[in-house]
Amino acid sequence: MNILLIEDNHAIASQICAFLEAQGWKLDFAASGKLGVDLASTQKFDVIILDLNLPDIDGLEVCEQIKLQDTSNTPILMLTARDTFEDKAKGFGKGADDYLTKPFDLRELVLRCEAMKRRPMLHKKSVIKQGKLQVDQKAFTAEWDGQPIKTTKTGFVILSKLLDEYPYPISRSELLELLWGDEPPESNSLKAHMYELRKATQQVAGQSLVLTISKIGYKLVELND
Repeated sequence: MNILLIEDNHAIASQICAFLEAQGWKLDFAASGKLGVDLASTQKFDVIILDLNLPDIDGLEVCEQIKLQDTSNTPILMLTARDTFEDKAKGFGKGADDYLTKPFDLRELVLRCEAMKRRPMLHKKSVIKQGKLQVDQKAFTAEWDGQPIKTTKTGFVILSKLLDEYPYPISRSELLELLWGDEPPESNSLKAHMYELRKATQQVAGQSLVLTISKIGYKLVELND
């Protein structure tokens, strides 16, 4: 899981980061509201953990700004010592998805993050469409402007994931884990699959729909008409 923690108390932040990283999760950290908003608007996270008492911008405003800018509606868990009903109502009113009052058990924080990550999956549509590209994850079909894209099973999984993450890139390590779990092949199998996927998309779109982002991974080209 990829987590953004927005917390100005370095002692608390270090404790949370150490515990969540021990779960195998990836953490990005922001000690100010401004940096938190910037990271949330330029990177993709599964969950955002947000403290309300920040030095520059009130956490409620940070939550509102993130929700206004985030088209993927990343779930936000608020952390705060403000425990009255009125405080919680304000937080939910600004777009918070969950609320945890300090002090808290770090094990409960893990459970709440896992639950929030699952929620969007319950309502996820099987058909994803951006511009002329459409993928049906249940039917295992991909189309460009109504024309079928002839991919391998692995190529379809890659294309589906790239479209699911669009317009953000996906790292090479994430793709390796998605395709082969903890036992990725030692050969250049991923590179070979990307080559075949590029050819398949170029045949129907007139250009490869997959871009290589140096030192990061891969992403789809601009798809909006």
